Amino acid sequence: MFLEIVALLLTVLLVWDYLTMRRQNNMMAAAGVKGPPQFPLLGSAPICMMGESAETMLDLETRLIEKYGKNIQLTMFHEYGFITADARMIESILSSQQTITKNNLYNLLQCWLGTGLLLSTGKKWFRRRKIITPTFHFKILEQFVEVFDQQSAIMAENLYDRADGKTVINMFPVACLAALDIIAETSMGVKINAQGEPNFPYVQSVKIVSNMMAERFMNPLQRFDSTMRIFFPLLFRKLNQHIKAMHDFTDKVISERRDTLQKSLNEQSSTGTEENDVGSKRRMALLDVLLQSSVDGQPLSNNDIREEVDTFMFEGHDTTTSAISYTLYLLARHPELQTRAFREIVDVIGADKSKPITMRDLGELKYLECVIKESLRLYPPVPMIGRQLTEDVTLDGKRFPALTNIIMLTYHAQRDPEYFPDPEKFNPERFSSESSSNIDVFAYAPFSAGPRNCIGQKFAMLEMKSTVSKMLRHFELLPLGEPVQPIMNLILRSKTGINLGLKPRVY
Repeated sequence: MFLEIVALLLTVLLVWDYLTMRRQNNMMAAAGVKGPPQFPLLGSAPICMMGESAETMLDLETRLIEKYGKNIQLTMFHEYGFITADARMIESILSSQQTITKNNLYNLLQCWLGTGLLLSTGKKWFRRRKIITPTFHFKILEQFVEVFDQQSAIMAENLYDRADGKTVINMFPVACLAALDIIAETSMGVKINAQGEPNFPYVQSVKIVSNMMAERFMNPLQRFDSTMRIFFPLLFRKLNQHIKAMHDFTDKVISERRDTLQKSLNEQSSTGTEENDVGSKRRMALLDVLLQSSVDGQPLSNNDIREEVDTFMFEGHDTTTSAISYTLYLLARHPELQTRAFREIVDVIGADKSKPITMRDLGELKYLECVIKESLRLYPPVPMIGRQLTEDVTLDGKRFPALTNIIMLTYHAQRDPEYFPDPEKFNPERFSSESSSNIDVFAYAPFSAGPRNCIGQKFAMLEMKSTVSKMLRHFELLPLGEPVQPIMNLILRSKTGINLGLKPRVY
């Protein structure tokens, strides 16, 4: 009797799987999209997950593209999926207002980030985007340049004891602490001194949760809270403890900043100035913009504000860490290009290593910007972008069913020889004023594109130019250590570290 019940249940499951997936499969077949063989209930998982890991994911994607083309059907455990490295398909997806909902994998971040700008959709996303956009006004960014300069100076100073021309330095953890200091001060208006006190509880919690989230993305048993509670109960408890610690810290900062802002507004109304007690102009932070914002006449709640602050802390440290580290790595291994970038910096800023950089200086570092853009092409911090369709949609002439999970492989699209001749070569000249007009904005999308493009890309570019230029002013970058082995993660990392050596710069 027991076997008959099991057989009946299995039959029902198989019939349900066939009927629910039939429409999607038929639509994909009509669109001419192919992919690995699919198995009942499991989809392509037995083929695409057996023996694969974060370390082999980029190679797996390359193999799939070589075998099935740039548009690939890929269903995993009854979740209907589609991956693409086709610039024209990416253009159709990123340009459409019908495809702004994030892939359901992003839901893993909701316990930390809530439904802020990264994860929200519809009216909430539109309202939050409208509120936050003024944060990146030129005048506010100009104030942030001082923070970029100060924190990158601390990073450089901390590296002198290892700058002997022989010691191998993994730049990722070094740049990560500097990026945390920068994003905390510019988003929350507080100094967390991550570079001086890397064991500060909030700093540790950010690093631990970021790493745990990356593991959850790659491990199917950690993908859902229910399965993580069963199979990884200690890890799940640890994750929630550190998320609570971050939320408590952010809540405290918001409350204190709200009180300070109110006092400041009261003082301004009585004195008519924007000066603080020591006579220096008060620097605006993202948090201040949020505290003064409202929706339908109502101020944002502390929970609303925390969602956006936490989102900025998450998005604003790991991504720039990856970009800065890979840019320094590439310059270390291309000394002639490093020399050219350094000469430009001296021409613009001068030979005084301690001279603060300005917004105008950063704007004049044209070649360094080309270097950073080419680094972002080869090693985009966000190597893939996810969307989920909420309705049937036609994209680039192909009809896709609702609930399709889409992954855009920006890492591979940016190495497509159709758009980038000699794609593996590090060639900053691609982005020179003479050549940049030939760059396809959807083949090259390290900051995404369309209505959900990265709202902080100007901020990020200024931070990267400031930090990389500071390193080049202080050090000669040397090609020491193992070559990078990029691995798919929340952001692009390297299995071997992002290594180089340093030697104090002699002018």
